[in-house]
Amino acid sequence: MTNPLESLCLLRTSALGDVTHVLPLVHTLQDAWPQARLTWIIGKFEHKLVGDVAGVEFVLFDKRAGIEGYRAVHHALHPRRFDALLHMQVALRSNLLSLAVHARRRIGYDRARSKDLHGLFVRERIPARSGEHVLDAMGSFVEPLGLKQTRVRWDIPIPDEARAWALQQWPDDGQPTLLLSPASSHALRNWRAERYATVADHAAASLRMRVVLTGGPSPEERGLGDAIMAKMQTRPLDLIGKDTLKRALALYQRASIVLTPDAGPMHMANAVGARVLGLHAASNPARSGPYSDRRWCVDRYDDAARKYLHKPAAAILWGTKIEYPGVMDLVTVDDVIERLDAAIQAAP
Repeated sequence: MTNPLESLCLLRTSALGDVTHVLPLVHTLQDAWPQARLTWIIGKFEHKLVGDVAGVEFVLFDKRAGIEGYRAVHHALHPRRFDALLHMQVALRSNLLSLAVHARRRIGYDRARSKDLHGLFVRERIPARSGEHVLDAMGSFVEPLGLKQTRVRWDIPIPDEARAWALQQWPDDGQPTLLLSPASSHALRNWRAERYATVADHAAASLRMRVVLTGGPSPEERGLGDAIMAKMQTRPLDLIGKDTLKRALALYQRASIVLTPDAGPMHMANAVGARVLGLHAASNPARSGPYSDRRWCVDRYDDAARKYLHKPAAAILWGTKIEYPGVMDLVTVDDVIERLDAAIQAAP
């Protein structure tokens, strides 16, 4: 272990899932160097999820503000000097944002995982590895500092108000609950509404489960939720657009299982200990699935690689997204029902 550093700046502005992946690294740093000052440059929306984590100073970046968003970060950090910058995002926007950080050491991704001129904005790199989950890749940013992430914990605060709201949504009567969060910000990762509806009806009629629909207030999420309900024979509890990020965490903890494509709610649910039935064809669950337990996921990534890239998954670059129209049709209703039935049978 090297000598403790006094100040570190973390740069990871988005997205929700990736922000949850940074939290174990934060706790690793706090455990090793409790006196170190941690500053995290984070997106304005993502801050609503983790902005109450103890011992971290947050500098907000509003990407919708255009050049003013960059100026605000520069203004906040201009007089500061850090011992190290952990530059954990390779997008050009983030590379430019990193210019606001004056740090003695600038640590970024290895060459294979760099893009958008990332290498011009860092002076050190994390170990070059393939086959890592995104969370482990982010955890390796402590290794150039002489540390090792050996424990993964999230500890996302959930306010009492959020827990109380979640408790009001359905009775604590012992009935198992399927929480359905159907939308991804990547439209090509979404499953068909009629397939969600068939699984939801199976859960309600055959498994005697309570079905709860959740999601944000965007027109796309509202539209997908309405399409699912229009195809269902049973009636779910519709909470789309009614929760907040913190309330969503409390809902996930109450659910027996969360059904979702590869999206922020998958990782949020995993971070608070919920079981996740993830739908994967466009993305590799070994890289970006729920970190703690992928037993209940449907994995059609290899099928997608063979169909659209004409190679097995093992022969394509680690982390390749296969976001083609129709790719999620490789995930069948029978696939999902089989995993749901197995998860409920295995439940304590």
